[in-house]
Amino acid sequence: MSLPLDLLMFAALIGAILIGYPVSFTLAGIATLFAFLGYFTGQFDMGLLGALAQRVFGLMTNQVLIAIPLFVFMGVVLEKSRIAEDLLETAGRLFGSLRGGLGISVVLVGALLAASTGIVGATVVAMGLIALPAMLRNGYDPKLASGIVCTSGTLGQIIPPSTLLIILSDVMSNAYQQAQFREGKFTIETISVGQVFAAALLPGLTLVGIYIVYLLIKAWLSPDAAPAMKSLATKPSRMEVATAILPPVLLIIAVLGSILGGIATPGEAASVGAMGALLMASARLGAGSIKLVIGGAVALGLLAVLAGVHPVRLQRTDATLFDWIVGGAASLLVLVAAAAVIQALVRTFRGGVLKPVMTSTLSVTAMIFATILTASVFSLVFRGLGGDLRVEEFLANMPGGPQGALFFVMALIFVLGFFLDFVEISVILLPLVAPVLIIMGHDPVWLSVLIAINLQTSFLTPPFGFSLFYLRGAAPKEITTGQIYQGVLPFIALQIGGIALIWLLPSIATLLPKLVF
Repeated sequence: MSLPLDLLMFAALIGAILIGYPVSFTLAGIATLFAFLGYFTGQFDMGLLGALAQRVFGLMTNQVLIAIPLFVFMGVVLEKSRIAEDLLETAGRLFGSLRGGLGISVVLVGALLAASTGIVGATVVAMGLIALPAMLRNGYDPKLASGIVCTSGTLGQIIPPSTLLIILSDVMSNAYQQAQFREGKFTIETISVGQVFAAALLPGLTLVGIYIVYLLIKAWLSPDAAPAMKSLATKPSRMEVATAILPPVLLIIAVLGSILGGIATPGEAASVGAMGALLMASARLGAGSIKLVIGGAVALGLLAVLAGVHPVRLQRTDATLFDWIVGGAASLLVLVAAAAVIQALVRTFRGGVLKPVMTSTLSVTAMIFATILTASVFSLVFRGLGGDLRVEEFLANMPGGPQGALFFVMALIFVLGFFLDFVEISVILLPLVAPVLIIMGHDPVWLSVLIAINLQTSFLTPPFGFSLFYLRGAAPKEITTGQIYQGVLPFIALQIGGIALIWLLPSIATLLPKLVF
């Protein structure tokens, strides 16, 4: 009887990751080891490894994944330029007179930062340094304050644009195509990033609403846990609120609106977000022409509209006088936008922002792509050993049919979230189980949202939840690790309730994609 190398391979992977060995090297090393073991035991065809070059080329030229570095850049710029601090300070003054208002402002700012940065670590650290001391000074229960900061920071995983949703859309689109091939369909449909973004928007806002309702009830039942601000600063003027909130909101509308409206691809929308964030950082740092910043932003917006309404094609022989006038106007807009971008680059460089932004963007992007690439090697060998057939057979025989199989997979993702990062779960586990779940009849877009919220929960679950570690590094010394762990438990329960709500009411996730697409 031959050894079940596919099972041993998966067990070896989990063991090596738990030991603490780097995930990328673990994936590639275990895949290579078991490829040779399979070859010598007659269970693996080495010819399959010939597909690796094509897989690597496909990943590096994937139009969806190309958006990741730009979205990361956008988020890091907003975090390093301290725009998040302005948002928190203004929102705190706005809602501070309400019991539990400071906590509500942190949740709302977390949602705004989620939609404009999408980077959990940056958001949690920023709010841990700014909002957590403010809540403690105003008499908030340390456990509740810690839970609010951790949970608000993880909203960047479910509210688009999010790195998790971009990776999920690519994984689920491939799984959907595999499922259709197995069903014998020749006209293959795909799902886009825009569909997944649209599907995640209402569930993300639903979670924000659930958190706010919980905080209001908590403040009503336990006034001492979430009191109104003791020393209330002057309420911000309308101009202050507009200055702090309007630029990020406009940036979100530009990025999400262009994707959902079908005007731009994810990569193009991400470049809009990156340039917009750079201009916002330039305005925040000062020491330059604000008029040029505003003019550059307007010029970029007009260029985007012009490209959609009347594309300039001056090389055509039938170009009219009107085309030349439009071309001249477009050239002028390009010059204004270029001047604004150059000024922003010079300002952020002199302000000591650009270099750490580039370094952070490079390290985060390299980590993500290294994991995706090596997971592709692991997946190829695992399938070559028959692991995908074993997974399919196991899920097909699960009691409860399609619902039972989905419940098992969701429980497995939840448990793995205690130990693994969302990238690892997305690119290792999901390609194995998602095609089977789709064949069983589960809608791939709805499934993407359920899994996204589940993966978001993994950031909160002790002992290895990443948000917990981010906050531990940024929190004041009087906050203990035990208080952080206790603080997130009610919010984990709320997120599980959110998953159940979307499971029972799929229209929360499917309504917007159907309307838009």
